[in-house]
Amino acid sequence: MLRKKLLIVSVVAGLLGQTVGLRAQGVASGTSGATGQQTGARQGAQQPTTTQRAGGLDLTEYGVYVEPERRLIVVMAALEAAGFDPTPAGGEPSVFRAMVRRDQSSLPSALRERLQNFYKLKKLPATATPAEQAARYVSLAFALGEPPAFEAPARSDDLPGGLLEVLDFAPLVRDFYRQSGIEERLPQYERDSLAVGNNLRPATAETVRSVLSYLHTRPTTSYIERVPSASSQASGSSKKGAPERRVMLTREKQRRFQIVPDLLAAPGAINFRIIGDDYYVIVPHGVDASSSEIRRAYLQYVVDPLVVRFNRDIAARREDLRALLDETRAKFKTDASPDVFLSVGRSLVAAADARMTEQSRLSSLANTTSTRLREAKNEAERAQIRKESQEAKTAAEDATAAQLADAYERGAVLSFYFAEQLRSIESSGFDIAAFLPDMLASIDVARERRRPTEYAPARERFLAARLKEQQARAALVSEIENSPEAARRAALIKRLGEVDELLRLKNHTEAEARLRTMALEFQGEPRIFFALGQAASLSAEQAFDERLQAERLTQALALYRMAVERASTDTDRALISRAHAAMGRILAFLERNEEAIREFDAAIRLGEVEGGAYRDALAGKQRLQTPN
Repeated sequence: MLRKKLLIVSVVAGLLGQTVGLRAQGVASGTSGATGQQTGARQGAQQPTTTQRAGGLDLTEYGVYVEPERRLIVVMAALEAAGFDPTPAGGEPSVFRAMVRRDQSSLPSALRERLQNFYKLKKLPATATPAEQAARYVSLAFALGEPPAFEAPARSDDLPGGLLEVLDFAPLVRDFYRQSGIEERLPQYERDSLAVGNNLRPATAETVRSVLSYLHTRPTTSYIERVPSASSQASGSSKKGAPERRVMLTREKQRRFQIVPDLLAAPGAINFRIIGDDYYVIVPHGVDASSSEIRRAYLQYVVDPLVVRFNRDIAARREDLRALLDETRAKFKTDASPDVFLSVGRSLVAAADARMTEQSRLSSLANTTSTRLREAKNEAERAQIRKESQEAKTAAEDATAAQLADAYERGAVLSFYFAEQLRSIESSGFDIAAFLPDMLASIDVARERRRPTEYAPARERFLAARLKEQQARAALVSEIENSPEAARRAALIKRLGEVDELLRLKNHTEAEARLRTMALEFQGEPRIFFALGQAASLSAEQAFDERLQAERLTQALALYRMAVERASTDTDRALISRAHAAMGRILAFLERNEEAIREFDAAIRLGEVEGGAYRDALAGKQRLQTPN
């Protein structure tokens, strides 16, 4: 029986009204280019444990893998035993963390004490966030060799300072692996992480597609390098001391971009590491794979080989660019690298990310404005809509300027220049590589020095608008927190978060049982109906019996519909958007295409609301309307 696979996206956590700040932790080691000395080389890259196809893409063709990393699982479990706990005060640990703690209850006391003493000794000041506390250990995990040896890299000045600080944790990790029993539990931990990874894959595919469509290019996933073979004596000479001839061999090197689920990470904190030719994005539970941080990381993966390819063009401008970079580093007291090649790469990444963000905002604004104008009753209404649209457009442009300004002051001194260049070629359809030599040759360093003066007004407007928005949000949060419903709402959010993790771990039966109980307690709550619909959808995906699958999908449709009917367009727009998109996916799967398009259109009409499914709906509708 040929069974189609549903595109199911886990979104409960994104509908709880929680906003998480994502923090990129930077480069751990190695170089950002396609060549360079590798630190802590992988001892045999892990092979994908499941299909890497999603959204019509074979991700491996673009260098992308979404899969767990056993070294990280072991290091984070050891860190958990050492006392690391990112659970917010008054909160409950995640389902996975609680399971790991139970599994480690019989850890030898002497080993636990050694782990705890090391963690206390190396602990950062109290002002550090949980993400900052863990970041150094994440770097260590990817610098170590494979289990059981967990070989550590040689201590040297080439290693990042943060990694050097915790390098002596490596022997403790080895002892933990041998004495904790984690070796037997590791396959289950990997399966749990893989279940989360499977949910990340569809959004990852959309991120890859959007980046490559914007740059009109394909990533460099491998390259040929020349390496010396063992020395041999000169041909035809048998005398001692004869000159030796070095023979050069060629070999193909692979470049990987790997998204790694980390179920023991600090919530909301994305880590990015480049180690040799391997790019790792470590994603905690509950983070959307379409986040800007993941997109920027993939842009870096695509851009770095271009910097290597055009290094001579960059070298031709080295002195001018170095002067500009040195002046910027001194003026803004930044610790950015003085490397001109690194600055060029980061500038191009920052520019592409800012332009893609602005395009998305303006596209959503145009769709929303068009809908509002069609529904306007008179010319006065239409004039007001056009005024508001222009104000929103200016705000989007100010946000782009502020984003580029931050990048400029951190050492990406060509961010504004590349953004202007990209704007002029976005619709050309030609590979970005075709334009880079001319771009590099046309840089006017004197103009780039004037950027801080030019972007100051737009940045001030952006900061003022953001402060006003933050104050309004704080006032609303205060009002909600002091309302009689606050405690009830907090309990609902907490329990829905637990259900979301059960769904990610594919424990559909337990998740559904909890939701049925909650439905009696929180009668009419749309989020519960949505979560029940998601549970039914996910269980249908796992069903091999076609009759049972159809039954569960029909049930899911009804539950999503009930969520929409009970939701408020004032407070639940994101949930409504997600529910329409989810129904569209199911109907498309059932080949009820006209109904599916109606649901996707309903999500699209809501616009690009935060936490909604606007992009998913656009992509779903496009797939249905594109001939096979």
